[in-house]
Amino acid sequence: MKIGILSYHFPPEPAFIPGSLAEELAARGHEVRVLTGFPDYPGGHVYPGWRQRWRHQTHSERLTVRRVPRYAGGDGSAKARMASWLSFAGSVALTGRRYLGDVDALYVFQLPAVTFAAAGLLRLLGRVPTVLHVQDVWPEEEPERAGEARRWSGRLGATLRRIYQEAGAVAVTAPSMRDLVVAGGADPDRVRVVLNWTDERIFHPTEPSRAARRLIRRDDRCVVMHAGTIGVRQGLETAVRAAATLDDRMDLVLVGSGAEERRVRGLAAELRADNVRFVDRRSPLDMPELYAAADYQLVMLRDLPELRGMVPGKLQAALSCAAPVVASAGGDTVALVERARAGLSCPPEDWAALADRFWLASAIPPPARVDMGRRGRDAYLREMSLRAGVDRIERLLHEVSARAATTRR
Repeated sequence: MKIGILSYHFPPEPAFIPGSLAEELAARGHEVRVLTGFPDYPGGHVYPGWRQRWRHQTHSERLTVRRVPRYAGGDGSAKARMASWLSFAGSVALTGRRYLGDVDALYVFQLPAVTFAAAGLLRLLGRVPTVLHVQDVWPEEEPERAGEARRWSGRLGATLRRIYQEAGAVAVTAPSMRDLVVAGGADPDRVRVVLNWTDERIFHPTEPSRAARRLIRRDDRCVVMHAGTIGVRQGLETAVRAAATLDDRMDLVLVGSGAEERRVRGLAAELRADNVRFVDRRSPLDMPELYAAADYQLVMLRDLPELRGMVPGKLQAALSCAAPVVASAGGDTVALVERARAGLSCPPEDWAALADRFWLASAIPPPARVDMGRRGRDAYLREMSLRAGVDRIERLLHEVSARAATTRR
């Protein structure tokens, strides 16, 4: 097949889902054409050595990547983000018809940032069958939002509804997300679950180095580690409160940074939680050894409606590394951990329940922890791996292409 891929981010940005999908589809014999922007994530500035221009294409066997300019503001404000999204949509509209007009099927890596570009491209390409891979569901309009923010939220929601209705198939990254996209206008018969995978070249079982042990462990006490963003969605204040009650039994190590880091550090200092430690952000290449140095990986999401249908990428990374998990979340994240018997779980934003899970985690013997990690790794390979995910997406691309050909006949 000739397959088009539309993605706002693409390697060398940390966008391994569209990047690895493109490589794997090309390796399976398909001709793949990617339409994306110039790399600027996460800083908002184009990477050193890159210069935005109109005619930029790279080729390898069966894979072509076309990059188009977009606004790179860099200040992280809502206006800058919207300017970047709309400029990308305009660039896609100018180049999309000629570049992707003859593909058999189009795959869209659907984040809010690509919404307007996807809507314009579908209108330009007309009858090209599309598989929409939804990564995040835009929250419903909040009454307290006012003025310009509320108007943009409404436009984004209306555009998403139109895309859901026009797509030949919609893939969602978690079972509960299916209900959200159906409520958003998608045909329930065309929605399939395709769990995200992780970068398997990096995240796989390994042994901890001496340096990783020194960084993560202080003694033989149980270590629960949270790796990644310290942000609003994670609600790590709950974890700090829970750990503070078990000061003599376990350590909580937070690796990373984010908008809520100062608040979380302040709470740990206020509670005098000496067993809560902070480690600066590390390269993804370092993370498997840090996972191996800890006893459990902590996966947290707040109790928000739009997060119940979300499975954070750190879960796949932990399971792929055979690391047992403590999950404080709702919906599909906890369901996946419990079904795989890969760790412990509790409801979100309940520090007392999480403290109980921390205590139980510390009491479980090391051989039983290894068994948890092995079961999680088996579940990952079976349900969430690159091979499993690409198999499902490839099948959807064939289905929408065949359905469109039958309709035309």
